[in-house]
Amino acid sequence: MTGANSFTVPGYGPARPLWTRLLARDSVLRRLDWPILLAALALSFIGSLLVYSATRNRTSINQGDPTYFLVRHLMNLGIGFVLMAGTIWLGHRALRNAVPILYGLSLFGVLLVLTPLGATINGNRNWIVLGGGFSLQPSEFVKVTIILGMALVLAAQVDASDKMYPDSRTVLQALGLAAVPMMVVMLMPDLGSTMVMTVTVLGVLLASGASNRWIFGLLGAGVVGAAAVWQLHLLGQYQINRFAAFADPSLDPSGVGYNTNQARIAIGSGGLTGQGLFHGAQTTGQFVPEQQTDFVFTVAGEELGFLGGILIIALMGVILWRACRIARESTELYGTIIAAGVVAWFSFQSFENIGMSLGIMPVAGIPLPFVSYGGSSMFAVWVAVGLLQSIRVQQART
Repeated sequence: MTGANSFTVPGYGPARPLWTRLLARDSVLRRLDWPILLAALALSFIGSLLVYSATRNRTSINQGDPTYFLVRHLMNLGIGFVLMAGTIWLGHRALRNAVPILYGLSLFGVLLVLTPLGATINGNRNWIVLGGGFSLQPSEFVKVTIILGMALVLAAQVDASDKMYPDSRTVLQALGLAAVPMMVVMLMPDLGSTMVMTVTVLGVLLASGASNRWIFGLLGAGVVGAAAVWQLHLLGQYQINRFAAFADPSLDPSGVGYNTNQARIAIGSGGLTGQGLFHGAQTTGQFVPEQQTDFVFTVAGEELGFLGGILIIALMGVILWRACRIARESTELYGTIIAAGVVAWFSFQSFENIGMSLGIMPVAGIPLPFVSYGGSSMFAVWVAVGLLQSIRVQQART
């Protein structure tokens, strides 16, 4: 023995104490991107307060327990944090070999939703009810596997050919890989998740160095596809109503326009500093539907005011800024594509969620990353943080 906190390994000399290894220059903790981690934790804890405020008085959904959603939100955060740690421990490079398996599992998950095991919640058949108050939304995990799958295909071809950008055949393969689960998600129908995945695919292609004609071609195809969906009446009536309310906010204020009108009233009443946490009149009065999930930003706007809303946006901005830096400094195309895909995913989903609360975007039913209540979303975004941290750790080693 060489001391109370260390021991000697035969042939290797004295081992360093645990705290010394954790704080050493070459330790994983020292190589993590702490601004991303701290910003994500701050958003998650702010979200827990907002979720609690939005649900503590809603006896119709909290089963008579004011802390019902708060406890589950913190449990989801804890599981998400473990998933992040596991992703860092495995490493994005090691996960590269498991991408086909992960892709197959996520595709199986969204296909399962279309079977009798799937459940319809708020007009979307995109859930699998697990029992005990828990449910799973497989489309959230598809966002991760689309990024990993496309990165695998695009980077492998570029690395093998020593070219600066993928050729047309490889781009088509990557797009086909993304299109299969996206079409299944669209059949649910889950328009919001499909929109996020579409923007994510564009971000991945941009990061891969694919020709601009692919980008403009996809944008054009998206416009044509949206027109075809509208003309063929493939959207549900509730989705048509959402777009109608976005186009004309005064349309049926007690019906299709109710959600957006109440959301803007809540945010507008907050002023600069808000009415105080747990003291929002709209929130306490339960006027805004789905306030713990889709419209959680209205709680921040009403109770924390403009400054609280800016704080949430600023924290998300820190995550996006650092993720862009990780993408730019990555020494491998695979890591660059993954980080860029996460940036596209987080940025558009945050913009859409906050925008629909402000009335500048149509209601699409997607959560605010790290803030909204929902286990599947929380797990997926923390896995994405784990991927970013893994890329950052690998950068620090080189």
